[in-house]
Amino acid sequence: MQGARQEKIEKMLQKEFGEIFILYAKKIRNVIISVSEVRITSDLSMARVYLSVFPTAKAAEILEQVNNDNKSLRFELARRLKNNLRIIPEFTFHNDETEEKLAHIDEILKGI
Repeated sequence: MQGARQEKIEKMLQKEFGEIFILYAKKIRNVIISVSEVRITSDLSMARVYLSVFPTAKAAEILEQVNNDNKSLRFELARRLKNNLRIIPEFTFHNDETEEKLAHIDEILKGI
């Protein structure tokens, strides 16, 4: 069961990371990165950030680059949220594959 504070922090992190990744994607060029979901632990120490990358062929490469830049992304987030959060959680970034799964299910259903 998630608390209201936990949900509020997840939404705040999703919004801020969304803005950060808009700027991050501009440096890479020809890539769109969006934050589809953020899940934070109950003690607020760890968060899983799910990213949607378009084109999907570059998803693995972009995810690796994002994980390599984890510390600088966390620093940028801390700079933006310094007045809202006392402790910035550690982050792990994951590829959000829900769009691909939905497309696959649609293909299966069309074959029936």
